Amino acid sequence: MMDRYSRQIIFPGVGEEGQRRLLGSRVTLIGCGALGTVLANSLARAGVGELRIVDRDYVEWSNLQRQVLFDEQDAREGRPKAVAAAAKLAQINSEIRVEPIVEDVGPDNAERLVRDADVVLDGADNFETRYVVNDACVKLGRPWVYAAAIASYGVVMPIVPGDTPCLRCVFVQPPPAGGVDTCDTAGVLGPLPGVIASFAATEAIKLLVGAREQLSRGLLWIDVWYNSVQRTPLGGPVADCPTCQQRRFEFLEAPAGSRAATLCGRDAVQIRPPNGGPLQLEALAARLAPVGQVRANEHLVRLAIDRYELTIFRDGRAIVKGTNDPAVARSLYARYVGT
Repeated sequence: MMDRYSRQIIFPGVGEEGQRRLLGSRVTLIGCGALGTVLANSLARAGVGELRIVDRDYVEWSNLQRQVLFDEQDAREGRPKAVAAAAKLAQINSEIRVEPIVEDVGPDNAERLVRDADVVLDGADNFETRYVVNDACVKLGRPWVYAAAIASYGVVMPIVPGDTPCLRCVFVQPPPAGGVDTCDTAGVLGPLPGVIASFAATEAIKLLVGAREQLSRGLLWIDVWYNSVQRTPLGGPVADCPTCQQRRFEFLEAPAGSRAATLCGRDAVQIRPPNGGPLQLEALAARLAPVGQVRANEHLVRLAIDRYELTIFRDGRAIVKGTNDPAVARSLYARYVGT
C-alpha cells in the first residue's frame, strides 16, 4: 500500500521509484539502544522492506529515558531489545519484515549478519564492534553508516567501500581504554540520539534510493547543548589504509576466545564464551532453580544469587550484573553456567 508513503513519495529526492527501491531493500542494524531504536523506527516508517535488528542486550528501566521503542512493560519483563523492538515495529508497519537477532556482533558472525544487506547501520555502543563491522563491510563491499552519541554530542559518517574513506582511514586505531567519554562518565542527553540517528537514517535512505550524489562525504559533528555543528570534508580512501587499501581485516580475523566487556553505565559485564550456544534454556532454568531465584522465558534465563544477577541467553552469552570486574563475572559464569 503506497498511500502510507505518499508524503515521502512527493519529495523529489525519493519519488515513486525511490520508494519501490526502499520496499525492496534489506538493512542490517547493529545495536538497538538509543541510536538503534530511532534508526529502526525511522526506517520501518520509511518502508524499508526487510530490517534485521541485531542486539545482545535486554531492556532495563534506565533505557526508557532515550530508547524510544521500549516501554515499562519491556523493562519489567527484561525483554531482549531486538525482540521488543520487532514487536513494536510490527504495530507501526506490518507490511515490512523485521528479523530480531539476539546476538553479540563479533568476528565469528559479522560477515553472516551483513553479507546480504544493502546498507548496514551503526547503533553499537562500543568501538570494538564498529571496527569489526568496518572490516566485514569493507571485505564484502557493503555500505554502512557510522554513528555515535555521548553526553550532548555525536557524529555521523557514511562509508561506501572503494569510494569514501572507511572507519580506519579516519580513525586508524580504536581509542585506548579510558581515552574517550562513556555514558558512565559523561551521561547521555535524552534528545541527542534522536538528532544523530535522524541524520544517519537520512544517509541510509540516500544510499537505498540511489541518491549517492547527495551523500554527506565527510564527518558530521553536532553538539545539541552548545549549538555547535561542524562538518569535516573527507576525500577518497586513504592510500595506505590497512583495511580498505591493504585489505588486512585484523579485527575480523581476531582469534576466538572468551570475551568479557564491561557494559556502559550498567555495573555489569558481558561474558561471551568462544563456543557458547545454543543452550537448552528450560533445562538450564531447572538446574539453577535450587541455587537462587530464577525467572525464564523463551529468550533467556535470569538467576538472582547473593548481590549478583546473571542473565543468560540462548547463544551462551551472559550479562552479569552487580560487578564491573571481568574476573568476577567470568568466575560466576563458570560456577553457574559452566566453562
